[in-house]
Amino acid sequence: MTAVLAFLLVAGTVAIGWQGGHRPGERVPRVVPSTLTGQVAAAGLPSAGTWAMPDAVAAATGRPAPAIGGPAAAARSLALSPSALRSCPAAAAACVDLADHLTWLQSDGHITYGPVQMEPGAPGTPEATPRGTFRVQWKAGPGYISTEYGEPMPYAVFFAPGGVAFHGGSLTKPSHGCVHLDIGSAQYYHDHLPIGAEVVVF
Repeated sequence: MTAVLAFLLVAGTVAIGWQGGHRPGERVPRVVPSTLTGQVAAAGLPSAGTWAMPDAVAAATGRPAPAIGGPAAAARSLALSPSALRSCPAAAAACVDLADHLTWLQSDGHITYGPVQMEPGAPGTPEATPRGTFRVQWKAGPGYISTEYGEPMPYAVFFAPGGVAFHGGSLTKPSHGCVHLDIGSAQYYHDHLPIGAEVVVF
């Protein structure tokens, strides 16, 4: 157990702070630094939407696996509602459901990837993710840094005015108007969304 926790701390991928008083079977919150995705990528660890590290920690420590993304995310189902399916036209290559914090890729209306969890900008603020129909404009690689905020935007796929993009980012705090994805999904979007592909945000 000590070796596993030491590896996680040395790798710098996650800070885990269990507090006393938790009962057996109780979910234990995970502290997720805002730079988690960049650190995971740098460490070369798996980090797709079904990231298994919390389960590995649970197996090594005998404690329950922490909930990924906090209580709200843990309770959120990844099943698409009929309304969401109707809201994204068949012509769209990428769909973003702001209400349910889900996104997916599709071809001729058939889902090819996802849905996966995403984190948009905070609604009702100047940094809210814009709704509408857009087209992929350009893409950046894994080391791209925002020129406006100075923050990592790995595998950014820019699709809306103002530098709005899909990219690897926190799934626990709002974006600056972009669509945050786990790093594995961000890379998949980067590799499978061509320039000019239609993106619908609703």
